[in-house]
Amino acid sequence: MADISTADLVDVHMASGRVQSCEIQFRQFGGVTAFAGPIRTVKCHQDNALVKKMLSEPGNNAVLVVDGGGSLRSALLGDLIGALAVKNGWAGVIIWGAVRDTSALKSLSVGIKAIGSNPQRSSKAGAGDVDIPITFGNATFVPGGWVYSDDDGVLSADGELT
Repeated sequence: MADISTADLVDVHMASGRVQSCEIQFRQFGGVTAFAGPIRTVKCHQDNALVKKMLSEPGNNAVLVVDGGGSLRSALLGDLIGALAVKNGWAGVIIWGAVRDTSALKSLSVGIKAIGSNPQRSSKAGAGDVDIPITFGNATFVPGGWVYSDDDGVLSADGELT
């Protein structure tokens, strides 16, 4: 991914309608700042049980995109769940919500983006949905599509771009 930039992808593919640029101003928390892969999704609110469940499964270099409703009330990912993403081969996690254990997340070999941090733990009831289309920041993330992320932003694409 290091040789592909989101800005270049927008220049080449935006007019064709193949990509959407997410307008959320995410912060980088993981040890990898540029990452891409097939989209998997979780939609949840202040409950990270499904995030943990997904990242406990083989990632196959996919990116988990989490619609946390933009809540900063509690973290949906911390160092232990982030370590699961590394162990199970995920390329990255993008969370429209909060993370915690930010110092530890920086040392993980995985891309992690979120809108902020909060040391408060989330609930663990398992409420939410998995692998459904989700929309935030004027972009829709569809399971099986591709997501591209770097310091410039996050793109949702209808498939792998070259």
